Amino acid sequence: MGASRWLVKSEPNTYSYADLERDGRTVWDGVRNNAAALHLKAMQVGDEVLFYHSQEGLAVVGVARVARAAFPDASDPAGRFVAVELAPVRSLKRAVSLADMKATPALADMAMLRQSRLSVSPVSGADWTLILEMAGS
Repeated sequence: MGASRWLVKSEPNTYSYADLERDGRTVWDGVRNNAAALHLKAMQVGDEVLFYHSQEGLAVVGVARVARAAFPDASDPAGRFVAVELAPVRSLKRAVSLADMKATPALADMAMLRQSRLSVSPVSGADWTLILEMAGS
């Protein structure tokens, strides 16, 4: 089976894609939603990740990859949740807005659009390809 693909959300004023590019890699921690945490646990090194700016911007702005698979989240004193490490791959030529994704019928079943509160969600191969086409990549 090939690599899986994911989407992660971050508020750009907290941690933006530009921050990831500057840092070279980051620990993706603090996820406390059980469904999103299960997605983190499923991530494998090399999996590709769409980086989405939430709250402001509301757009997919970059591609990252999983650099380290799930390990205990140091920010969780109970030890129940995991983190992963992400590394930047490239910023998108053109950000793909939430409005554009919602207006694209082929993306109607995308997990992020159906469960908008999830901070980590899977992305199908077809959705991945379409979003990158929309970004001009």
